[in-house]
Amino acid sequence: MVVRLAPELVSNSGFLRVPEGNVLFRKFATLAVAFAGLSLCLVFAANAPLNAAPGLAPQASGSASSSASSGASSPATHKKTTHHRRRRTAHKRTSKKTRRTAASHRSTHHVRSARVHHTIHHRRTAARRRSSRRSTYHRVNYVPSHRYHSRFRHHRVWSPWSVSSYGDPELGDDVEGENAAIREAAIKALGRWNGAIVVVNPNNGRILSLVNQKLALSRGYIPCSTVKPMVALAGLREGVITLNTKLRGMTGRRVNLTEALARSDNRYFAEVGEKLGFERVEEYAHELGYGQKAGLGIPGESAGVFPSGPPPKKIGGVGRLTSFGTGIDQTPLQMAAIVSAIANGGTLYWLQYPRTQEEIDHFEPRVRRVLTNLMPYIPDVQQGMAAAVLYGTARSAYNADENIFGKTGTCSEDGGRMGWFVSFSEEQHPQYVVVVMLRGGRAMFGPHAAEIAGDLYRALLPKGVESAQDQSAHLPGIVNPPSPAR
Repeated sequence: MVVRLAPELVSNSGFLRVPEGNVLFRKFATLAVAFAGLSLCLVFAANAPLNAAPGLAPQASGSASSSASSGASSPATHKKTTHHRRRRTAHKRTSKKTRRTAASHRSTHHVRSARVHHTIHHRRTAARRRSSRRSTYHRVNYVPSHRYHSRFRHHRVWSPWSVSSYGDPELGDDVEGENAAIREAAIKALGRWNGAIVVVNPNNGRILSLVNQKLALSRGYIPCSTVKPMVALAGLREGVITLNTKLRGMTGRRVNLTEALARSDNRYFAEVGEKLGFERVEEYAHELGYGQKAGLGIPGESAGVFPSGPPPKKIGGVGRLTSFGTGIDQTPLQMAAIVSAIANGGTLYWLQYPRTQEEIDHFEPRVRRVLTNLMPYIPDVQQGMAAAVLYGTARSAYNADENIFGKTGTCSEDGGRMGWFVSFSEEQHPQYVVVVMLRGGRAMFGPHAAEIAGDLYRALLPKGVESAQDQSAHLPGIVNPPSPAR
């Protein structure tokens, strides 16, 4: 089909003629040209290389540039994406592990806390059970306040020791035949402490007073450091030490015998015991009356115990025996007999306890043995016992009006603390031997026993109860016991 245009619309050259007055046609033509130019620009931009600088012509064809660009950028993009994915995966794993670790730690903490609380609960329960079996005492506190109906409040105080420190020392005692003034002074000095006091005349062996007779007679107790005078006599007699021999003490410096007795130096006497050996220690102990009854016909008296061998080496061996008295059971009555021999210069009397006025009127001293081989060394031991009262462990017994010689002892045994003080008064004419033994809790120790003895000595001094000088002139012969000594 042939379309013929109007002659006025065709120019001489054969092109389409646009009438000048047709505005709409001109606009349409302008839009068509702009659309064609935009299409060419988009095609050029798509075929140009990515790394080409703006304004420069491409060096290769459009298809080749596009292929090279995609081949160069694809590995880098893939590597970067893989790296980020790995980091995200590692982060997730670390987060999960951290959460699991935190949960595990919380669980472990709860388990440990439960175990600790469980252990504490059982320990507290065990402590309450032990406290129910152990002794307690009441402490009275004064409360100065109008808010309370009573001015005193009672507190029940738990004691870690199974033996009470308090009691009635004179309960059950048979006081017949005792010196009333001495007994009264002894009871007043002892008070309500759980202990025993023995007062003996060292010149004839008569028991003047025996407070708490059950405790003093029924069994033996560890003598603690009161064993040291015996060890000193054995060491001097055997030549192991002299008065001026210096050995290393507990403070690290070297001390002599006087200072070792005054300070109750355990290390000094442990070394002396090791030098002596158990056999020689046992020999002198039996000579002085350890492990043997000290009284003559006294009902209920125990003989005590001296061991047949030294303590185990793992706890100190013979040195433990000669410093603490470990393995020995000694009654206060036996200690009174030994100290009486040291006080009077070497005569070991049988202790007698006259109970009736007739027995007192016809009292006759009985000599057990004379310690001839120990007599020259007794003054050296007395010097150490005097130093103990002047500046050592027994200084609480010091009395300016009277010379006191003594030795303290402190240790523990069978759930109770032991406090000893063995002593005598005056050197030239000894009048009294006083043995104080305390047993109980924390307050029971040697210096406390010395303090009680000091109060007793001060109470007896002005009264002059039973002068020992009146009976010192009678020197009886040696009397064998009517029954075995052990």
